Amino acid sequence: MILNALKTPDIQAEDRHGAVGATLIFLLFFCSLLRAPVPCAAQSEITANFPRNNWQPTRAPLGARYVGDKVCAQCHTSEAQFQEQTAMAHALESVAACRILHKHPALTGRIGPYTYHIVTQGGRSIYSVSDGTTVFSAPILYAFGQGQAGQTYVYHYNGAYYESRVSFFNDTKSLDLTLGYSRTHPQNVEEAAGRRTSVDESRDCFACHSTAAVQGEKLQVGHLMPGITCEGCHGPGAEHVEAVKARDFQSLHIFNPGKLSTQDLSDFCGSCHRSWQQVEMMHVEGVQSVRFQPYRLELSRCFDAIDPRISCLACHDPHHEVRTDAAFYDSKCLACHRGGGKSFKLSAARTAPACPVSQKNCVTCHMPKYELPGAHFEFTDHYIRIARAGAPYPN
Repeated sequence: MILNALKTPDIQAEDRHGAVGATLIFLLFFCSLLRAPVPCAAQSEITANFPRNNWQPTRAPLGARYVGDKVCAQCHTSEAQFQEQTAMAHALESVAACRILHKHPALTGRIGPYTYHIVTQGGRSIYSVSDGTTVFSAPILYAFGQGQAGQTYVYHYNGAYYESRVSFFNDTKSLDLTLGYSRTHPQNVEEAAGRRTSVDESRDCFACHSTAAVQGEKLQVGHLMPGITCEGCHGPGAEHVEAVKARDFQSLHIFNPGKLSTQDLSDFCGSCHRSWQQVEMMHVEGVQSVRFQPYRLELSRCFDAIDPRISCLACHDPHHEVRTDAAFYDSKCLACHRGGGKSFKLSAARTAPACPVSQKNCVTCHMPKYELPGAHFEFTDHYIRIARAGAPYPN
């Protein structure tokens, strides 16, 4: 017996008729449940400085006009050149552009009685699962994640979008259980293939992995730009381009997250990477929270809502790939920890005590890595602290 969903749907047409959107990616490298809006502190700051009311990094107002990163690159050449190589820029890929699927055209995996295959050929990737008697198959529509840890896939079946039960993991170069799934055996090949996603889940996941996918509260898959492009953080750019051409430099109609306060920037980035408020609402506890960097950062004793030296942008430039060499971050730590006072004062002028052990490779001790079970990956914990050897993971 063969079950299949090999006819790729007309995504844009189905979206116009209110079809269920795409997927919740329950992986370390993807968005888990995102149900809370951007916290009020960030939203008020954004709307005060950006003329498009209600624009957020995961939402754009109805009628927003995008121009695409190629237009942005005409002026912002350096930023665009490096940003398009980042994992963020490839947070979502079509099958035709998916480097992992084309590099690994025959992926396999086995979980319990079920065997999984992803075969890529002729610009298509077919996802299939078999119990030895029945085979379910469907074409993959989108790949989520860039493979630092892994990549999860989305397919269409029975009028809805599904998240694949297995994912590609970079350490094994094979398929294994997607993070968040139980290892208990599904009842049939349809259940073994994946999970149907809700409208809210689909909208929120696409919003964090692509650009222009959501306007207002509506998912518009037919209009999305894969990955997080320039306009994913800076907002729809058509009015900005028009203002520049008109030499109206007083009303540039573009948003610069770098002008936000440290707290508002944490909430802004936390729209996808999870803010403190969102994690508290989600009731995530234990090591599962290690992948929510803004939340973990705000737990740090040295976090200061107004000090730019502890903001997300103090260490990470979103126009460049994340640096993995520990020594790179020493200067960031020493911007505060250069001796001086004995206490942490909440001001941008504070000077924190220097580390008595070393002033090199600070993050290896004070931001330890934790392996998330089932994730095939170690995350850097952004809760900055004196980490004691053998101490349990701190909530």
